[in-house]
Amino acid sequence: MTARQPARVVGKAAGRLATMGPGFGYLTVFLLVPLALVLSYTVFRRGRFGGVVYEPTGENFTRLADPLYLDVVIGSVRLAAITTLLALLLGYPTAYMIARLPARWKVVALVAVVLPFWTNFLIRTYAWIVLLNSEGPVNSGLKALGLGTVDLLYTDGAIVAGLLYAYLPLMILPLYSAVERLDPQLREASANLGARPARTFWSVTLPLSLPGVLTGCVFVFVPSLGNFVIPELLGGGRRIMVGNLIRDQFLKARDWPFGSVLALAVIAVLVLLLFAQAWAARRAGRGA
Repeated sequence: MTARQPARVVGKAAGRLATMGPGFGYLTVFLLVPLALVLSYTVFRRGRFGGVVYEPTGENFTRLADPLYLDVVIGSVRLAAITTLLALLLGYPTAYMIARLPARWKVVALVAVVLPFWTNFLIRTYAWIVLLNSEGPVNSGLKALGLGTVDLLYTDGAIVAGLLYAYLPLMILPLYSAVERLDPQLREASANLGARPARTFWSVTLPLSLPGVLTGCVFVFVPSLGNFVIPELLGGGRRIMVGNLIRDQFLKARDWPFGSVLALAVIAVLVLLLFAQAWAARRAGRGA
């Protein structure tokens, strides 16, 4: 080893630290430290007037089995699953069509997909209130057709519609990325072997795009499960979802330990879904 080699190694290490240091610092301050606080609060008691009393207890975890909270969790999972399924049914054909467009039109279509994100989230949600209320355009159209008015606002359907509108682009984009990377020769080979388009889709296109499907499902399901603004505005507070419950535990009931347990449960669901997505991606990669 020459005298310059240690200096070169030190220089490379310093360069890597300078490059990665800000990112690690950001993750530590804004992710790891808050996560550690949430984890630590789960094993302590709530104070008489709120906050945290540092007396160890397991009561916060047993409260998750309370039927009251189980109903909230089950209802939240149901609405999030319905939203994810609808997003997949709408997003896959959209992504497939965009992937088959000429190059110049792909850009236009992708801009149209992400265009709603250029508008404030609350403004878009309030727009749905205007659309779905008893005097809104939807009910006005129903009246014109002689069908009368329908209670659309402050229902589970309104919540699903709002969640679907908010997170549909998060399904379309990973699906487009997965479909666009597929080798066209695979579909051509399937057609040359006599497979019909439907058979080609189920046997070639869908299995190879499965990682994008799972990624899109994770991107839609998790934020739908934790959203509390849309259930509050479009559901009128009649439907309590996990996001509303966590918010209320921290801001209204001031029960930080139980709110931390609920937040930890949502994080655990996210981690499990990410592991499932990674496993499916590796399996699809081996199959390819």
